[in-house]
Amino acid sequence: MQKSPSGQKINYPLLSDRTQAVSKKYGVLNEKEGFAYRGAFIIDPDGNIQAYLVNPQVVGRNINEILRIIQGLQYNLKTGLAAPANWKPGEKGIPIGWEYVGKY
Repeated sequence: MQKSPSGQKINYPLLSDRTQAVSKKYGVLNEKEGFAYRGAFIIDPDGNIQAYLVNPQVVGRNINEILRIIQGLQYNLKTGLAAPANWKPGEKGIPIGWEYVGKY
């Protein structure tokens, strides 16, 4: 196993996909060109994918949006409310349900 100095600062699991098996299973592998699209998968403690973002090769990921999604999911678990478009932590959420569609 190799560890880079910058990699040792990371306090969450990282994965190398040299065989491209994982990127293939997650549907982000461009087999024809031999590369994986930049994907971010938010997986809950039960192993369920709660959100995923896949960027084209020419567009990088936006960590702020990924963090906002995680914060919105955590906010929902805590309050039962949804995080609406452009929601930021500290703002009010909205109720969930078809009866609320178009009211916020």
